[in-house]
Amino acid sequence: MSLLQLRDVTRSFGGVTAVDRCSFSVAAGSLTGLIGPNGAGKTTVFNLISGALRPDRGDILLAGKPLGRLRPHQIARLGVSRTFQLARTLHDLTVVENVVLHARTGVLDVLRASVRPAERERAMAMLERVGLARHADAPAGGLSYGQKKLLELAAALMPEPRLILLDEPAAGVNPALLDAIVGYIEDVNRSGVTFLIVEHNMDLVMSLCDPIIVMAHGTVLAHGPRDEIQRDPRVLEAYLGAA
Repeated sequence: MSLLQLRDVTRSFGGVTAVDRCSFSVAAGSLTGLIGPNGAGKTTVFNLISGALRPDRGDILLAGKPLGRLRPHQIARLGVSRTFQLARTLHDLTVVENVVLHARTGVLDVLRASVRPAERERAMAMLERVGLARHADAPAGGLSYGQKKLLELAAALMPEPRLILLDEPAAGVNPALLDAIVGYIEDVNRSGVTFLIVEHNMDLVMSLCDPIIVMAHGTVLAHGPRDEIQRDPRVLEAYLGAA
């Protein structure tokens, strides 16, 4: 059963078509990889799904509900969370405050300074889940880069999402902490959360994700089980050509 569907989605910037009639689906409960050379359109696809951009044409559906004309906070309320390639934290706020803020979608909620007891309780549970509970009341700016990646994952879990768009979880993370991050992702996935993961670390993608979607020049080049993707000559050509 598909949780997310893109149908002939197109987005241009001036005369450049960044995403060109892009179609794919993400099965509910899956760990789906989204890979491709630099400039393939992966980040634009994430921006379109999350509502940061609107498609020029085509449809984006979450469990059959159109997302293409909704604002980011409306899409978040439907169960879509997102992380970023460069970890985004508010350094002067505490770790737990960062997690709480991620789940607030209304303007008045975002501006409210105090953390409600129920918010803190859930945020602490999410921090415990990713091994950061002991840092809850410390300034987020004091975390290592890898810990900030974990903080983003905890924050993404705060609104009880159905789908997490995970952007390069391995970027800038040391191997030991990366193993822990992978373990947390797998644990969250086993609880029923679907992941669409953009990642350039092919070893990580091929060990964690199945199926895999490959993009090139703004469109889907290949989509299938990872064993097939690894052998697909079109995929090899796309990467070798980019290199």
